[in-house]
Amino acid sequence: MAKRNDLRALRNLISEAQTLLMTTSLPEGRSQRANELLTAALHLADNLLEQSPAATLGAKGGKVTAKRGPDYFRQIAAKRKSFKGGRPSKAN
Repeated sequence: MAKRNDLRALRNLISEAQTLLMTTSLPEGRSQRANELLTAALHLADNLLEQSPAATLGAKGGKVTAKRGPDYFRQIAAKRKSFKGGRPSKAN
């Protein structure tokens, strides 16, 4: 996720470009279309600034764990108890 300062800088650049285009007139309605696109980009940037990245990621947590169920974790715990990880002992 982009840093908040980067998003603010991007929003400010879009806003400045929109202000410049509002004062000019291009042939074939190009300035109007560019203004519409920049307005949409401003709305997207504002939306990204409002959202909390931690809240977005936190909403995903626990879903895969819940799918596995308690039996999976029982099996994992049993493997831990019987096979005990780590380095094998030396044969002296």
